[in-house]
Amino acid sequence: MTSRVENEGRAGDAKGGEIVVRECTSVEELDECVRLQREAFGLPDLELSPRRHLIVAHAAGGWTLGAFDGERLVGFVLTQVAVRHRTEIVGYSHMMAVAAEFQNRGVGARLKWAQRERALAEGRGFIKWTWDPMQARNAHFNLNRLGVTVRSYILNFYGTDYSTGTGQFGLPLGIDSDRLFAGWDLRSPRVERLARSETTAPPGEPAAVVEIPPDWTRLQREDPEAARREQLRVRAEFQRAFDARLVCAAFERDPERPRYLLYSDE
Repeated sequence: MTSRVENEGRAGDAKGGEIVVRECTSVEELDECVRLQREAFGLPDLELSPRRHLIVAHAAGGWTLGAFDGERLVGFVLTQVAVRHRTEIVGYSHMMAVAAEFQNRGVGARLKWAQRERALAEGRGFIKWTWDPMQARNAHFNLNRLGVTVRSYILNFYGTDYSTGTGQFGLPLGIDSDRLFAGWDLRSPRVERLARSETTAPPGEPAAVVEIPPDWTRLQREDPEAARREQLRVRAEFQRAFDARLVCAAFERDPERPRYLLYSDE
């Protein structure tokens, strides 16, 4: 599921401050994860990950890491067990949420870097997840802050998308739930540098770019038909790029023309 994240914060933030990141284990803590989903996403109950899902994920080898401000859960990330190349056990980051008043304070980054540390400690070297390609903030966080790469674009992944900021919170948008698949190579040199809070530059001159609307939420609210046309354009451009074996590895946060940067997959 697409993560609700903030746009700043790195690994160094995880070792200080009042927020403590640890595994959620009790029924009460898992129930708080369900409550936080409602707060962060506004999804109908049918679309939430219920307590039973979190319990089963843990029993199958996954885990839910929570960010706690004292006793209060203010963020969590769920990691499920997945398989890559038929035999490699990896992680699938199904959902991450941060309480509204704790966004833009590095909580999401702390959760993701703690997720990486836990996966590495268990001998896992790869985690994947999805996000909405039209969301610039998530694109910047995933590509530039965490160092993921993207090689695939999935059409209508969840069957429908829901509003989280159009004034009709939690209602179906009537637009396809297209998603990009993030691939997080936990031991790659770039990710290692980012984990040490070092600055990294884009790989060089891109072979292609995919521009997205500067304010996707506003476009959906004010002109749904234009939003659908933009989604189809972005979809087609990503499909052409991936058919040409390009890989998306960076994002440019231009306030007027935010865009993905794609490179030859060599």
